[in-house]
Amino acid sequence: MRSVRRRLALHFTYQTFLLFLFSIILTIAIILLVMQLVVNRDLKKSFPMGAIETIILETVVDDEKADVPKRWIKQLKEQHYWLQVVNYKGKVIFSSNTPDDLPSAYGPGELLSIQDTRRFRSYDVMMQLDDSLERSALFMMGYEDKGFNEVKSLFNTYSSEGLFRAKDVEKLNEVLRQSKKTMQVMNKEGQIIQTAGLKLVKDHYKPLELIHMEAMQGSYPTDVSIYSDDQSGYFWILHEERKGGYVQAPFMKEVIWFVGIIGIIILVFTLLLSIYHGYRYGRPLILFIDWFGRLGKGQYEDTLSDKERKRLYRKNGKLRSRYKLYREMIEGFYDMTTKLNAIEQDRIRLDKTREEWMTGISHDLRTPLSSIQGYGHLLESGQFEWTDEELKDMGSTIREKSDYLIDLIQDFSLAFQLKNKQLPFVVQKIELGEFVRRIVLTFVNDKTMGQINFLYEGSTGPIYVEANDKWFTRMLNNIIVNAVKHNPAGTTVTIMTKKEQERAILIVCDDGVGMDQETLSNLFERYYRGTNTDESSDGVGLGMSIAKSIALAHQGRIEAESIIGSGSIVTLSFPIFDQRNTLNQSS
Repeated sequence: MRSVRRRLALHFTYQTFLLFLFSIILTIAIILLVMQLVVNRDLKKSFPMGAIETIILETVVDDEKADVPKRWIKQLKEQHYWLQVVNYKGKVIFSSNTPDDLPSAYGPGELLSIQDTRRFRSYDVMMQLDDSLERSALFMMGYEDKGFNEVKSLFNTYSSEGLFRAKDVEKLNEVLRQSKKTMQVMNKEGQIIQTAGLKLVKDHYKPLELIHMEAMQGSYPTDVSIYSDDQSGYFWILHEERKGGYVQAPFMKEVIWFVGIIGIIILVFTLLLSIYHGYRYGRPLILFIDWFGRLGKGQYEDTLSDKERKRLYRKNGKLRSRYKLYREMIEGFYDMTTKLNAIEQDRIRLDKTREEWMTGISHDLRTPLSSIQGYGHLLESGQFEWTDEELKDMGSTIREKSDYLIDLIQDFSLAFQLKNKQLPFVVQKIELGEFVRRIVLTFVNDKTMGQINFLYEGSTGPIYVEANDKWFTRMLNNIIVNAVKHNPAGTTVTIMTKKEQERAILIVCDDGVGMDQETLSNLFERYYRGTNTDESSDGVGLGMSIAKSIALAHQGRIEAESIIGSGSIVTLSFPIFDQRNTLNQSS
């Protein structure tokens, strides 16, 4: 049973481990996807600054080169951005999609100017220092600010003292509407003074609103370009409809794909394993259910059908591999069914024996009772005159029948007491050879046994055992009487005593008709009466059962052998007195 528990624990442990592993991988994949969504959301709000921060995270930099992921190079090119990585000495160690007018190295003054103005020549430039390295690297991402150039050109063409010239307002409106743009003039307090082009429902800007719109362009539907006129103090603000979307950061894309694929593989494998286990554990359960159904119907002999046997066992008789997990259970169930079948057969046999016993005991009781009842009626009627001799014969018959009934009842009582170990049992030391010899002599001198020959063969030396002389005599008498009763005249019954392997051996054998196998196997069963004799048997089948119980009460053993036509042998063995402790006063 321990091996079954170990195998079940192993099967379910690795299945649980795989499910746990899948849960961990699924959790990691979900976390990475959430991080991807958060990064993309932040990137949308902060583009392009968010993009440069993500590029820094994914780029490997040393003194002479930088390894930027190719997907970023491709996506930045689609968005018309260029990228440069400058090392500690000011040398450009990486560039992508850069215009021809950008230098391959920068001086300290140029970098400070770019940092202050966020512009270099005609380009808007975003800069961020990666100081996580032993020596810092500067990432610069820029694009040609056509919007700034356009708003500056419009200011130079259509402005007067920082405002729209009155005569050119209609023309400016037409130009802006054709390009689907809006121009606003704002004072220092954030109030909108003039508007041209497409209408915007906006007449005031909060102090940080325009700065936020420039820094977080991805959060707004338009790109904003601003030109300030220092002389008038006005600001020209150009709104242009956003044409391209923001770049989605492929943050840990390979990791997410790898984790996702591994998770799917484990999930599929776990599902297949679960289906296999369901099939593996389910089929034996169905088999057990069929077994239980047959047991419920009392069909103990049909332990396995032919189909089930082929399903369970190979041609060589070995259990199939898919049922080995339940090997002990199947074997135990098979043994239990076999035993139940044997018990059922024993019950049927016992019922049959009991019916035969009831018939026999009815006959055994009815015959003497009929004689007693008949004589009683004759005596009671007073119709006849009886001589003294006739009365004496009638009394003798009534006494004999009564003695027979008393012996019969005593046999029933004795069998019950022996079965329930309630028989008073006091033992003493006896010499087996002499004790048996005296018992045999009583049979030799019995005139009713004249047609049976009795022989006694004793051992060469004394054999001592502890026994109750009354019950030991009853045991041996029952065995000898059984041999006499079931054999024809002229049969020789031989009784022998000997010592064998520190045990006292008592043998009763005859050369009579013998017993068939059924009679032999039931010889010591209560109420069983043999049927292999032509004579009607007296008694109710308790003699040999009582003999066995008395032998067991003396810590002995009893066995029988027989061959039809060659006689029977009953062998008893008991502990020798010197080799064991004295029996208790009761058994």
